[in-house]
Amino acid sequence: MALRLDRVSDRIGQVVPWLALLMVLVGAFNTVVRYLDPRLGTQLSSNAYLELQWYLFSLLFLLGGAWTLKQDRHVRVDVLYTRWSARTRTWIDLAGTLLFLIPFTVVGIRVCWPPVRASWAIREGSPDPDGLARYPIKTVILIGFALLLVQAIANLLHQIAILRGREAAHQPTPHVPAEGGL
Repeated sequence: MALRLDRVSDRIGQVVPWLALLMVLVGAFNTVVRYLDPRLGTQLSSNAYLELQWYLFSLLFLLGGAWTLKQDRHVRVDVLYTRWSARTRTWIDLAGTLLFLIPFTVVGIRVCWPPVRASWAIREGSPDPDGLARYPIKTVILIGFALLLVQAIANLLHQIAILRGREAAHQPTPHVPAEGGL
């Protein structure tokens, strides 16, 4: 079951990096055409490109969260964590998943649902001229929380399997700062 849930994050994780490239291309295009418009006498730039750029960033963040969790690349204060045994780390991860991550995602879904529903009801759009519709991107907030919840459940199942001896614990990669870094 956990592996099937992991596959959801893996599939999305294959697409999400392309959003970063698309975001950069949209931003570069909009920047270039803003400088060319006066010289060419055209109007190629638009608020829609600016909004598309932050929509793509939002997609990158919201859809990439579950994959980041699956890959164990999320932020962790690991001053002690890397020194503990694999079993202790698994217990800490299990407690964090049960006490913080799963409740956080459930609350996130519950809190976001009414504004998303209201946004769809009025087909909310941008207040800016040539702006994009807002209701689709607000929906992705719910999707992001749902994907994070699915991955949290997958992680919980992995952690239980590790504690029961049915799965090997992964070893955390210690952070090695770049030369001259902190």
